Amino acid sequence: MRPPATPRERSTPEPTPAQDGTDTPGTTPETSSQSSSPSSSESSNPAHEPVTDLSDLPPARTGRLALARLAAPLLAALALWAYAVRHTDVSRLDDYGLVTALHPTFWAGLVVLTTGFFFTVRDPRRPGGWAAAYVLGLLVMERATQAVVYPTPLYAWAWKHDAVIDHLLTAGGLQTADQVGDMAVYDQWPGFFAAQAALVRLLGVESSAMFMAWWPLVSSLMLLLPLLLIFRTFTEDRRLIWTAVWLFYVANWVGQDYFSPQSVAYALHVGVLAVVLRRFGRSAVRRGQPRQAVWTVAITVMIVTIVISHQLTPGMLVVCLLALCLSQRHRDGVPLLTTLVIFLAWCLTAALPFLSAAMPDMIRSIGDVGANVETGYGATPTGSGAIATSWAARLLSGSVLLLAAVGVLRQRVLRHRALPLLLVGAAPLPMFAASSYGSEMIFRVLLFMLPGAAFFAAAALLPKVRTLAADAAAKEAGSPATSRRRGTGTWVPLTALLLGTLAFVPAYSGKDRINYFPPQEVSLVRQLFDQAPDGSLVVAANRNYPLAYDSYWSVDHYWFLDDARGHVDRIVRNPAATLASDMAGVERPARAYFLLTQGQLANSEMNGQLTEAQLDRVQKSVAASPRFRLVAENSAGWLYELKQAGGAER
Repeated sequence: MRPPATPRERSTPEPTPAQDGTDTPGTTPETSSQSSSPSSSESSNPAHEPVTDLSDLPPARTGRLALARLAAPLLAALALWAYAVRHTDVSRLDDYGLVTALHPTFWAGLVVLTTGFFFTVRDPRRPGGWAAAYVLGLLVMERATQAVVYPTPLYAWAWKHDAVIDHLLTAGGLQTADQVGDMAVYDQWPGFFAAQAALVRLLGVESSAMFMAWWPLVSSLMLLLPLLLIFRTFTEDRRLIWTAVWLFYVANWVGQDYFSPQSVAYALHVGVLAVVLRRFGRSAVRRGQPRQAVWTVAITVMIVTIVISHQLTPGMLVVCLLALCLSQRHRDGVPLLTTLVIFLAWCLTAALPFLSAAMPDMIRSIGDVGANVETGYGATPTGSGAIATSWAARLLSGSVLLLAAVGVLRQRVLRHRALPLLLVGAAPLPMFAASSYGSEMIFRVLLFMLPGAAFFAAAALLPKVRTLAADAAAKEAGSPATSRRRGTGTWVPLTALLLGTLAFVPAYSGKDRINYFPPQEVSLVRQLFDQAPDGSLVVAANRNYPLAYDSYWSVDHYWFLDDARGHVDRIVRNPAATLASDMAGVERPARAYFLLTQGQLANSEMNGQLTEAQLDRVQKSVAASPRFRLVAENSAGWLYELKQAGGAER
């Protein structure tokens, strides 16, 4: 006789309307009548049977020994991580970035954490809090490691966004292209920057650089609640929910979690989908939860924030909501119409100056799929480290997508029950042909597919979705085939989870030689902008250095590797004379500077532009030229000033 279900163990599923033409939630033909809870009249109806009937299970043991077994791997992994970050030297990164710099105990800790998570989450009797603790441990090891081991924030683009916030605080308002040139695009989508400027003032810090190193961890935590809400909409199986969350974070190597408008807009995008999937549509109306004004207001606030913060995310949200309308359960036009109205209103008003200038190029790029896989000058990973990192990322994404396809094919119950999530996962694919988005659309499509892909990939790693009563009956029958499947179903998924988790590190941190700027490089660039008068010109190989956009409203920039290849070849042949000619138009009191740093060298070499030897030739030519004066140098780079004709040297 079964023990009665405790309130925490019993769960009430959300019914699926019979006229949807899908299987009832959590049932298969062979198990639809095997599990019911006598203590709940609703769950005694097979039409309301949850995917995992937790009332069939006795409570898990919670004694000291059981708690120790649950906590030991997590605590051991965090201890190994703490030891690793204290003994990791990032002063000399090679082409493999953080991968080869990490102390070996980091990898041991990641293996222990993943194994502990797997054996904890596979027991559906365990409270979900333990799985959550392991996921938080994963986020610490994945997203906090760089903030701890590097003394300065990563990513040139994060430093660029810091400059935009500084400009907003300095200017006191938004400006047009006549005032700040191409950088006016950020003033036309100011939501993220205005919020961060307010945060800087609220915290009383000098700039957002004081906290932006921790942004990957913050933005990842922002995604946790909406992901849980989405996955819980389609299953009550905690194994599936938390495995999907784990796979989402492991597969999210794209790097859009850094200090950027995309990170916040994406979290809000997932939040909108969570609300729409749970609170809108025909099933919500049948449950006595009509399209309440409060939920419309909630998604409207999130949509407005998305639209005023980022260019691409509103388009992705539109295609996802449009895909949901293909499902009978979510054929609700309110979210889609709300998004379209707000999006179009912003595009036709505040964003119109930028869109008017960019529209011809955007139209020409439609259908240019090749631009998303472009290779050649400046777009080809060069060197063993860059190539290995690129392949690690491809294999990780490809494996998750392959697992998702397997999950869709083998989990018939989920394929029907989670059809809306399947549609949302596939919806971003047409955007691949709509625009190259600076050759980054392929990465953005992968990012927006991840919630659906992670859910079905997790389903592929778990036994076929059945009620636990059916599993218990099969176990009591002692079927040899079942035993063999159970053994295979333990080690194969664990191996897949381990490999994916380990592959995240090179995919995410393998290019840290490009993305990390040591304190000496930050100091050198800061020295430049501290002394550059208004109207000055800064010439550099590329924009991959910290503070590259500092004072962009008063100082001009020229990155010669962005120029035509013919002009780059002239610079390589005769560096000092060609650069001096390019910089000669600057008049007093402004100055012209040439800056070459460690970050520029790494970016140029690893992306197939100029080699280290070629850039070394450029630096030595400028150093030997009487037309240039050395202003400053250190272990991270050199700063030269062009001597102006007829003027005394400073």
